[in-house]
Amino acid sequence: MAPLLATVVTLPLTFFLTIGVMLSPMECDPCTGATLSRFTHSFNIAWRVYIYGLVVPAGMLLTAWALPRRRRHTPLRTTLAALTPCSVVFLYLVFSSKSPSF
Repeated sequence: MAPLLATVVTLPLTFFLTIGVMLSPMECDPCTGATLSRFTHSFNIAWRVYIYGLVVPAGMLLTAWALPRRRRHTPLRTTLAALTPCSVVFLYLVFSSKSPSF
């Protein structure tokens, strides 16, 4: 039950947070010159951290599904399933801290 609930929560959450990440360059639409250059460089780094960081929640979710349904694996499956949406939110917060605000 835990991996199913984690999947139902994590996939839409990841979708909407990724849309927010992709819309964040609009923050610097009026920027020009050096400000635009700094923003672009900082955004590219933050974007890569976010996108490559999504491997971690995906791996956690796949591991939660792949573990055998045995009583001894239940705590690990539940923990992985509970931490998966939290890790997506953490990635978004890391992205927000790395992207500049003007």
